[in-house]
Amino acid sequence: MVPRPLTPPLLRAPTAKEKKYDRQLRLWATSGQQALEDAHVLLFNGGGPGVVGVETLKNLILPGIGSYTIVDDTIVAVKDLGINFFLTDDSLGKSRAHETCKYLNELNPDVKGYPVENSLLQFLSKSGHEIPNQYSLVLFVASEQNTVLLGSLSKYCASKALPFFYVHSLGLFSYFSLQLPDVFPIVDTHPDPTSTQDLRLLDPWPELRAFTQSKTENLDTLSDHDHGHVPYLLLLLRIVDEWKESHAGSSPTQYKDKKEVKSLVESKARTSNPEGREENFDEAAGAVLKSLNVPTLPSGLGQIFNEASCKEPQRDSANFWLVANAIQQFHNTHDSLPLPGALPDMKAQSQDYIELQNIYKAKARQDVDEVTKFVRSMEADLQRQTPVERKEIEAFCKGAAFAKLIKGQPPLAIFPRTISEARKTSLWSLLTEEESLMPIYLAFLIYDTRVQLDQLPLKDYPVSTEISERVKIHARTMMLSFVPKSANQEDQDAVEESVQKLLTRMEPILDEFFRADGAELHNISALTGGMVAQEIIKVLTKQYIPIDNTCVFDGITSTSAVFPI
Repeated sequence: MVPRPLTPPLLRAPTAKEKKYDRQLRLWATSGQQALEDAHVLLFNGGGPGVVGVETLKNLILPGIGSYTIVDDTIVAVKDLGINFFLTDDSLGKSRAHETCKYLNELNPDVKGYPVENSLLQFLSKSGHEIPNQYSLVLFVASEQNTVLLGSLSKYCASKALPFFYVHSLGLFSYFSLQLPDVFPIVDTHPDPTSTQDLRLLDPWPELRAFTQSKTENLDTLSDHDHGHVPYLLLLLRIVDEWKESHAGSSPTQYKDKKEVKSLVESKARTSNPEGREENFDEAAGAVLKSLNVPTLPSGLGQIFNEASCKEPQRDSANFWLVANAIQQFHNTHDSLPLPGALPDMKAQSQDYIELQNIYKAKARQDVDEVTKFVRSMEADLQRQTPVERKEIEAFCKGAAFAKLIKGQPPLAIFPRTISEARKTSLWSLLTEEESLMPIYLAFLIYDTRVQLDQLPLKDYPVSTEISERVKIHARTMMLSFVPKSANQEDQDAVEESVQKLLTRMEPILDEFFRADGAELHNISALTGGMVAQEIIKVLTKQYIPIDNTCVFDGITSTSAVFPI
């Protein structure tokens, strides 16, 4: 009897959610999508036009954020209809929070929106001047009456380690600032794939060395086909060993040493074959400068290792700090980080490449096992109830070299704020550059803080090409707060000249602000909302690197810039 052929297993079809979010899943994977769906964003949107806040939410709802709440006590007026695409004629006289929620919810039925018809002050009063724990992030849209509450809200978010965004769109300009918790680590930074390759060619482990020996010991007698298909990693390992023998066992770490190794590689390539060259030797020569490097501790990871939370993790510490401490122990033991295990593409026979790939993956798993032992030992010592999942440890080991620790800064719209001398020097340099957008940011600060400092109604600021003396005094005060002591000591006349130039540059910007009279242009707010949503997604998914920490957009020249303020 002829045996019946086995039916191959059915391939699993993509789910409806995978089909719906296919493109973005390629960017932040299922872990990022889950983080997005678990998030709840709180938007304070009252007092002004509120367009940029709604546009930001639009760009969060489409990729599937879990839920959002809009706090806005504004009643829809005729002026709102021309700039807010999430209002209709039927919205007139109704709550803007309810109306915008109604139309935003149509974008994605998986997302839940909640309108709260209160002012910011009423909302905080009802909740005991605290933000309920269900919120993952606070988005604060600037308005004349809300700005005075910005300082207390920023401090509160900082005390609760709650990410906080401050956004202002006004006329043809906009900017936003990001305030993260004091310590905000990111492991999955998505670096350039070519920069993540850690091949350990100067310090191969026994299995890699044995495989190299088996494939290259008769290199000179191999056929042209086999000679042209030896993986370039093995060629480099063989040739580096030869170079070491003639250099007292030292490794080729200097530039001139690497040039010698490259010349040696090129000299061993065969040119008598039909192609007149060998692609694997070309790959080996091209990889010499970037692959023959002694492992060093990346500055970002060094910063993480120096944190007290890493040096002495506690029972209630986040998983991140336990794994970071374990990786530090691994580094102290081996003077290198866990091997990521990834291999670049290369000219090779399939069987050789697969075997080489398995060697790297096995070493990576071995390193993860060792780090996991360190983690489990700490968990036992600290009597932690819930162990860190292995996949989390593995992800950290794979991306350890590119882990990033970001320290939050409150928005400078809370004025005055203490600025270090080092930052003053950097900011003053940016302010005095001819093409810099920093003067736009300073003009926003002048506009945003006028209520805090002067209690001066907007109507008292004249719209004219000649800025009032009161505004000039206010602007001058703000400018001088950015001047470093070194600049004042060196040349006060030069500082005064720079201040006057800045005033001249900012006059048309301030005129635009006062001409706009608090109004937003939809196209500017829509673009800004897209940028803000992008940064919010980075923060919620803890993937990619958020801006540090303020972004300015100039709608006249269609340019933007990021400043670490």
